[in-house]
Amino acid sequence: MSEADEPNVGLSSQSTDQNKNEDDEKLWGGRFQEPTDAFVERFTASVSFDQRLAQVDIDGSLAHVRMLAKVGVLTDAEKTIIEQGLEEIRTDIVANRFAWRIDREDVHMNIEARLIELVGDTGKKLHTGRSRNDQVATDIRLFVRRRIDDINSRLTALQLGLVQLAEQHAATIMPGYTHLQAAQPITFGHHLMAWVSMLQRDQERLIDLRKRVNRLPLGAAALAGTSYPLDRQFVAEQLGFESVIDNSLDAVSDRDFAIEFASFAALFMMHCSRMCEELILWMSAPFRFIDLPDRFCTGSSIMPQKKNPDVPELIRGKTGRVYGNLISLLTLMKSQPLAYNKDNQEDKEPLFDSLNTVRDVLFALTEMLPNIQVNQTNMLTQAKAGFSTATDLADYLVKKGLPFRDAHDRVGRIVSLAIQKNCELTDISLMDMQAICSIIAQDVFAVITVEGSVAARNIIGGTAPNQVRHQTQLHRKRLQKL
Repeated sequence: MSEADEPNVGLSSQSTDQNKNEDDEKLWGGRFQEPTDAFVERFTASVSFDQRLAQVDIDGSLAHVRMLAKVGVLTDAEKTIIEQGLEEIRTDIVANRFAWRIDREDVHMNIEARLIELVGDTGKKLHTGRSRNDQVATDIRLFVRRRIDDINSRLTALQLGLVQLAEQHAATIMPGYTHLQAAQPITFGHHLMAWVSMLQRDQERLIDLRKRVNRLPLGAAALAGTSYPLDRQFVAEQLGFESVIDNSLDAVSDRDFAIEFASFAALFMMHCSRMCEELILWMSAPFRFIDLPDRFCTGSSIMPQKKNPDVPELIRGKTGRVYGNLISLLTLMKSQPLAYNKDNQEDKEPLFDSLNTVRDVLFALTEMLPNIQVNQTNMLTQAKAGFSTATDLADYLVKKGLPFRDAHDRVGRIVSLAIQKNCELTDISLMDMQAICSIIAQDVFAVITVEGSVAARNIIGGTAPNQVRHQTQLHRKRLQKL
């Protein structure tokens, strides 16, 4: 089972009566006089969801045992025995043969108990110099780091797909909106590149977040460090961490990185929701700007004609759960005193859910967006409606010497005339325009076409086709360096 897989292994629970075998005793149970209550055992167990940390838990344990041998706490022979046992456990987990047990509470104790079963008393030496507190903190960081790298690759692929689509539609004219009212004509490529800009910021946040994830807590032990001569820098190098967390209290209790990921995920999902809202609108009958491939849509159980954009709708809907995960993590941490508290067991499910949701959304969008079918005719027709070149007419008058506020007034009158005549600006005669503003000349008709309007926005960041192509080239170069 890889760290990206969902746990799918059944759990068994051993008896908790007074006569259970000594081998079934808790690895921490020496000071207790009675067994754990069966309800408490189920209530406090986390193995049902944290078993997905198994691979990184084994990675962390291997680095730890090699370090213990390096500093002389273990012999080389003991190191080899433990390494072989851990790799055997890894093989069983990958092959779905590992028996996960609720009475062993979590992924860490399940693996350690099984190691002891396999290699005997030597396995009991694995936990020397560490606590589950710094162990789980390390595991989560390793897990999140791997997921960040995967998400980063998927973000790059999604942006490249959008860049390619924008290049194809650098000159495809569509209406631009404010307040969901036709505002000015733009190009579809320009609109797509706005989505790329949103995703670029998301990616920058993700890359920056990785720096704070990539710090090693192992060696902090329960909260105060340890008296063993641990080489934490060696472990950091073994596991690919850039640095070691230098305060043991903070190392075991910090979950800022999880909250930061949840924050990234919330912003990312907000951007995806906005994109999907536009896809849903554009696919609807009043717009008919695009069509989605059939494989990303579903039909109606009663209306044969329906083609529903379920994937964009679900992405829009899943945004709420990701927001909720962020609030859950913030609330989880807000009142915790230093150092570790059992509350922190509740960090995993919202974190894992956000990791999974972001991954799945990226997969869906990367497959769906580059394959949308664009109805250029409908886009152009709608771009010409709604007097979208009125601003261009005002700019035309300003360039002829009229103050902007006066130009704004004259154009407003011309728009009012067009409404009365039930026509577009380009259908108003020159004579009628000159009756409102005498400085208007025949050259106005080259200005107030949607093609002329788009071409005139030829500045950095503008919607002119050559500016769109320039932006796609810049973004392609940026993404190819990642």
